[in-house]
Formats: sequence, C-alpha cells, structure tokens
Amino acid sequence: MTIPTTMTAIDPSAPGGPEVLVLVTRPVPVPGDGEVLVRVHAAGVNRPDVLQRQGLYPMPPAAPTIMGLEIAGEVVAVGRSGGRWAVGDRVCALVVGGGYAEYCVAPAGQCLPIPDGLDYIAAAGLPETYFTVWSNLFERGHAAASETVLIHGGTSGIGTTAILLAKARGVKVIVTAGSAGKCAAARGLGADHAIDYKASDFVDKVAGITGGKGVDVVLDMVGGDYIPRNLMCLGDDGRHVSIALQRGATAEVNFGLVMRRRLTLSGSMLRARPVAFKAAIAAALEREVWPLFAAGKLRAVSDKTFALADAADAHRRMEAGDHVGKIVLQVAEEG
Repeated sequence: MTIPTTMTAIDPSAPGGPEVLVLVTRPVPVPGDGEVLVRVHAAGVNRPDVLQRQGLYPMPPAAPTIMGLEIAGEVVAVGRSGGRWAVGDRVCALVVGGGYAEYCVAPAGQCLPIPDGLDYIAAAGLPETYFTVWSNLFERGHAAASETVLIHGGTSGIGTTAILLAKARGVKVIVTAGSAGKCAAARGLGADHAIDYKASDFVDKVAGITGGKGVDVVLDMVGGDYIPRNLMCLGDDGRHVSIALQRGATAEVNFGLVMRRRLTLSGSMLRARPVAFKAAIAAALEREVWPLFAAGKLRAVSDKTFALADAADAHRRMEAGDHVGKIVLQVAEEG
C-alpha cells in the first residue's frame, strides 16, 4: 500500500478536559532503527491517557505528544533491524505514545502477534494491561499457583486482566470493586471473592476470607491511605506492589508490621523503562501467556468502542468509572 505523508490524530495543544481531544492532521512518522510503522486499526484507552490529557503525567523524553499507549494494526513499513516483522503482519504493540492516530511507530521488540481468533479491537486492549500485570504481579510480585492475591480495581482493564491471568495460572483471586454489579462482573470473570469497598471494610473482609492468614500479594493501583490497609491484608512474607497512586503518593507505614511479617514493598512505572526491558516482557508474554488464548484460558474483556473522533467520550467513560474491561478507539475498519 502507499503510505500517505499526513494522518489524522489526537494531539492536544494544551492540557484540559475531554473537550481538548479533537482530530488534527500530523505527519506520518517514519520508523527508525529497530522500529516498525503500524497502520492503526484500534487503540486502547488507559488511565495514564487521562492523566496526560490533564497535564498530570510526566512524559518520557522524546515521547510523541500524540496520545495513546497501545495499538493493534498491520505493519506497513519496517525500519533497519526491524527483526522478525514484515509488511502485512498483524500485530498489537505497547508504545510510549502516538497510538491515537492512523499510523504509529512501535519498537519491534514491543510488538506481539495478535492471538488467533481476536480482532483488532480486542487486541488493542491487550498490551498495556498484560505488560503491566505480568511484570508486576508475576515478575515483581512473584504470585504463584496456590497463592492468594488481592487486586484493587477489579473491573478496570488492569483488574480484569489480572483476574483472568491469575486464575489461568492457578492463583486464588480476591478483588475490590465499587458496586454490587461490578463485584458480580468480577466473579463472572473468575474472581473467587469480590468485595464492594463502598459497602464494607476490605481489610475485615480479607481477614474473614483468608481465616486471618492474609494474602500473599497485593496489586495496588490506589495508593495513599490504601497502602497501610493493604499491608494489614498481607500474610507472612507477603508482597505489596504499587502500580498507580490514584489516592496520593504518600502514606504512613507501620514498619513494625513490615518487620514482623517480613513484608516486601515494591512498585514500578512501565512507560519510562527502556525498550530492552519492555521487549523482554513481550518475549515472556509470547512464551508464557499468549498460548493461553489459543487454549481458551484467556480472553479479551472489552467494555465499549468509540470512533477516534469520539475520543472525548471515551475519556468521559473512563473518568466516570462505569466501565468493565477495556475502552477502545476504533481508528480504521477491520480488514
């Protein structure tokens, strides 16, 4: 196909509300060494996108100002040292930015083949959550079969992915969610227990569920005053992994509890990590996780799809918090 010189994209000129997400024309990027150019069919919408739009998310150096951290589409050009990929390959990819556009450059190592049976819309919602959950719940948190994990935000993109992947690997799952309906949705995805955090104290509930033993891992995207409460949910040798700080970046921690129970506190931010690190996660996902889609043990959990021109409405839905699974922008028709 002939690659145009310009494309439609979402590239706000200043921070603001959802109304700043309007279509603009931008040059089509050119893939550099170790990169591929993808014609984007769909792009995932994520919480960091909202923070970036608000001017609250620090951009990594040299990241595109065009929004979007994950895409699915077809490779249309390959830069030097583009590795295994060829023009026409169907891929999904984690990117440092640029996903809300008709074309996007992606590091070759951060691309993955689209699992058989998934369309572009379903595949666009995989990279950000699977890279995050795998690297934090399993590589950093060392969640293992027969252990129990507590996952906050059980019906978010991260939460639904964590439920499915943990259950596929034999891990018992407790989640929190903000309504009885969301708790039911989480249990429908396989969560063993779902706690409505607005109706009850999750610390007490976890103690009851585990018979006072506590959980082995907490995957936390809330932060702030949740952190000391999370530590109370952990059992001996428990691991606490922070991946977002929606309620703040500071907390008062009882290190006597940390010492008595031999707890490990950790956390990470993925976007600024080097390509080599993310490529290693991609390789692990393709080896350990992607076969689970073919085996029917994993599936994409999509909430609602919006046209690229309606990105503002997609962000409004994200901010409302009513979604279950991934919100996706459709950029091009399937085919």
